[in-house]
Amino acid sequence: MARYAEFSSTELVRACAGSKDDGAWAEFIRRFQLVIAAAVLRTARHWGEPSRPQLDDLIQDTYLKLCENDSRLLRSFQPRHEDSIYGFLKVVAANVVHDRFKSALAAKRGAGQTEAIMEPVQMDPKTAGADSFDVVSHRLQLEQVDKILTQVTAGKDQERKRTIFWLRHRQGLTASEIAAIPSIGLTTEGVESVLMRLTAMIRGHVISSSPHREVKVLNRQNRSKRLGS
Repeated sequence: MARYAEFSSTELVRACAGSKDDGAWAEFIRRFQLVIAAAVLRTARHWGEPSRPQLDDLIQDTYLKLCENDSRLLRSFQPRHEDSIYGFLKVVAANVVHDRFKSALAAKRGAGQTEAIMEPVQMDPKTAGADSFDVVSHRLQLEQVDKILTQVTAGKDQERKRTIFWLRHRQGLTASEIAAIPSIGLTTEGVESVLMRLTAMIRGHVISSSPHREVKVLNRQNRSKRLGS
């Protein structure tokens, strides 16, 4: 799996499309699990308050949808830019959720099968080009933060902490929405506590590594030397 961690999103999707390579799919799940889980949760809440078992089933159904017909959806995926896969997966997950609840509603009413809702991936005009300055600079900022996050969360539960942080700050989920995702395994208060600690740790890391701080420290040291001479 180590080599797949170095793949771009587009390369990883191509490696998984029509493939049963366990390593490629393990990296796919690691990289995109939070995107799919967040999309499932938000869409399901349009139909009511889903239970944790329901959310688990819907997330699994999304992966089954991606794998069905020899990964037809992934094989047909045409990226407009490197981050296109995120919008694509959100739409797939949303369609799976809508289909499940529509089918359940139709069965309850005895109305028979209903058609799936198909929505095109909506791209922000600012991110239409792969060379867009906004896209590149935003990606660099995220990579910087993630490097710091990886350092400050080293050890036990690192992956869960990183997932919670990005669900809040990249997907925009609230603490209660994050706590509702089965794999998180924390209460709303627990999620809030993790977010507060991570924010403080990241801020402390940035301050301690700031060049301006180093200059101030050196200036204080020089002043002390002059006063002592």
